[in-house]
Amino acid sequence: MSNENSEPLLIAFCCQYCSYSAADLAGSMRLQYPPNVRIIRTPCTGRLEVEFFMKAFEKGADGILVAGCLEGGCHFTEGNLLARGRVGYTRKFLSESGLEEERIRMINISAAQARPLVDYINEMLATLKNLGPSPLKSMNPSKNAEIRI
Repeated sequence: MSNENSEPLLIAFCCQYCSYSAADLAGSMRLQYPPNVRIIRTPCTGRLEVEFFMKAFEKGADGILVAGCLEGGCHFTEGNLLARGRVGYTRKFLSESGLEEERIRMINISAAQARPLVDYINEMLATLKNLGPSPLKSMNPSKNAEIRI
């Protein structure tokens, strides 16, 4: 039941040391991904809380991609492992609430992996397009609500 006229809004929470650097490198390499992706730089994915994810959905995101450092390579020792647990919890919560758990995903990227990051983004957008708009979007009174987290 996807809406052909609207593109899904994807929020990508990116670790400043690895995945955000990969996104920056993607720009330098002129690798493109659609404009309906909002990249949010975070000090560490371990700083992200379930409430941040739910707030993004509440404000109109169709999906969330959490991109952290490679496992074992976190600058804050185990921040990406904490994030993986919180993403797992959120997936379970979404599923129990009647939403698709595929709307949130975590990946691990190094600063040099610009191409894989763009591929993951495009793959996530394809998943969201197949799922259709988030049911939470219809609960938001403003279609063009600004996402502030």
